[in-house]
Amino acid sequence: MCASSEYTPLDETDREILQILQRDARNKTAVAIGEQIGVSDGTVRNRIGNLEQRGIIEGYVPIINYEEAGYQLEIRITCTSRIVNRQELADEALQIEGVVEVQELMTGRENIEVTAVAPKHDDVTRVAQTLDELGLQVESEELIRHHYFRPFNHFGTESVVDDEGEADADHELS
Repeated sequence: MCASSEYTPLDETDREILQILQRDARNKTAVAIGEQIGVSDGTVRNRIGNLEQRGIIEGYVPIINYEEAGYQLEIRITCTSRIVNRQELADEALQIEGVVEVQELMTGRENIEVTAVAPKHDDVTRVAQTLDELGLQVESEELIRHHYFRPFNHFGTESVVDDEGEADADHELS
């Protein structure tokens, strides 16, 4: 299914580049990526520029261990919004100090999930109160013990391996 009339499918080179960038965009040069997948560094730079221009790559963000940074509390707050206000309230929730992620869900109830980090419990309470003041009904607050994630590895790039010779890598955030 095409997302728009301008949709162009990813080819093998695009998928390989995306796979490598997901694993470590900071420490991989165009030269290193090119050597790894067998194309020139110019091709890699052009492909990355094209992927950014098409909106496939939206940005690059570091993976932060909030606990090590002094924010030992990571909490998921599940809220309910009226459907007509859902997107607006999700955008407003993202502006609250301490909020690091907001997910807008396609459900009638419990349709916004907010992830916030804080150094102390009072800050968590402040986030929940601010969400309530915005008009979101707080349904639950859950303290997150560990956060595990992995890059999407289904670009059909079995030929791409990381520096340790593994097909993909899992990551843990505390």
